[in-house]
Amino acid sequence: MACFSSASKMNLLVTLCLLLCSTLMDSVKGYLTVTIEPLPPVVMGDTVTLKCNFRTDGNLREIVWFRVTEGGSSKQKIFTYDAMYNTNFSHMEDFRRREDLVYQSTVRLPEVQMEDNGPYECHVGIYDRASRDKVVLASGSITLAVMSPPKSISVIAADQPARFNRYEAQNFTLMCIVTGGKPAPVVYFKRDGELIEVVPSDKPHEAAESRGLFSARESRPLISRDLDDTKLQKSLSLLEPDVEPVRLDNVRPHQSNTPGALGQEGPQPTTEIIPETVVSREFPRWVLSSSPLYYFNHTQTEFSDGTMEVQAMLTWHLNPQLDNDALFSCEVKHPALSMPMQAEVTLSAPKGPKLSMTPSRAKVGDTVRIAVEGFQVGTKGNEVFPEPLFTWTRVGGLLLDGSAEREGKVLILERVPAELNGSMYRCTAENPLGSTNTHTRLIVFENPRMKKETLQFNVADSGEELFGPTFMMLLLSVTLEFT
Repeated sequence: MACFSSASKMNLLVTLCLLLCSTLMDSVKGYLTVTIEPLPPVVMGDTVTLKCNFRTDGNLREIVWFRVTEGGSSKQKIFTYDAMYNTNFSHMEDFRRREDLVYQSTVRLPEVQMEDNGPYECHVGIYDRASRDKVVLASGSITLAVMSPPKSISVIAADQPARFNRYEAQNFTLMCIVTGGKPAPVVYFKRDGELIEVVPSDKPHEAAESRGLFSARESRPLISRDLDDTKLQKSLSLLEPDVEPVRLDNVRPHQSNTPGALGQEGPQPTTEIIPETVVSREFPRWVLSSSPLYYFNHTQTEFSDGTMEVQAMLTWHLNPQLDNDALFSCEVKHPALSMPMQAEVTLSAPKGPKLSMTPSRAKVGDTVRIAVEGFQVGTKGNEVFPEPLFTWTRVGGLLLDGSAEREGKVLILERVPAELNGSMYRCTAENPLGSTNTHTRLIVFENPRMKKETLQFNVADSGEELFGPTFMMLLLSVTLEFT
């Protein structure tokens, strides 16, 4: 019993000795704790201050700040403080004084950019209390998250320009493109200021087709016979009652401005210089539901600087009668924005192309340029969305180059002949919301310069025919007389 009591006392004494030694060693070595104050995500362009707090009872040796790059494989030194060559901490020179001191080291990063995003480390070193040749090190780290607000936002129509289909319904897709945001923004659509309830879908076109809808790519081409000759002649008669309407077939007699031999009279020049313009609007021949389903899909692409590009697509069953003049907006929410960013478009069918012709007084041999300069009537500054498809045709015949139609905003007729005088040209502007036609008549005047050159050429030919044999007979007779 006595032995057990002696052993217990011995163990207690050993334990107390170890604790005392540990306390003594700790008082000699000192201690050091390092923490960095957390930071919320910051916006690109802001000034950021990193704060490193450390507590110690030893003597400070140095403070070093690092920026960690290349995924942690490399460190870039951005700040260094060496207490050996700085007297700011002279109060720590009392080596025998034991005191808990709290210090703070700050690093200011002005106007942070995306390349400043990433981890930062604060390394602190103090002298070992047992030997000033030894340094005790500790460190803390923080990840700086730099946010970038979206730089641009735009709304476009996918798969455009496209033809108008009056017999089959089409799918229509609006695409909202947002670039430059980090993290990725939240994108949503509104119609006439009301948030659209959407159905998420990875493939909105396939989802729409499964419900009996048809893609815009499968739309059938415009049938030009819907605008018949009777409608055109009636429109022309209303514009100019005193002028005989132009025939739409090839029965119109052709006039030639190329004179023949001497004594033949050429055609008289026309005095009409204002082209006739007729506008016709076409409407769909089917009725759709007034409550379509909107399918939503979006994709994200990350750039090398960490910013994102988001493409959000809204697809639905287009109803030209209800969707025409509807206001659709794409709005973006992002933590770096104080208010939503938005872009809006108004769906609008073309209202009739406004055409211009140069030169205004075309002559035989000139190059005529007929261009679309806008629209006859339009909403919001004469804008049409989506961008219409323009098609040129010649009423009752082929174009000058032999083609049946040509696409584009400009029709160029090179070296127009006199036979094109009075010919009618149709410009069709169409988008998925509707189609419209504008007709203009080409008036070709005589070209005095070409007429003069033709006359000189004919006179020369006639001179050769009249004086050639006589001159040869005279020359032959003089030759015989001398011989």
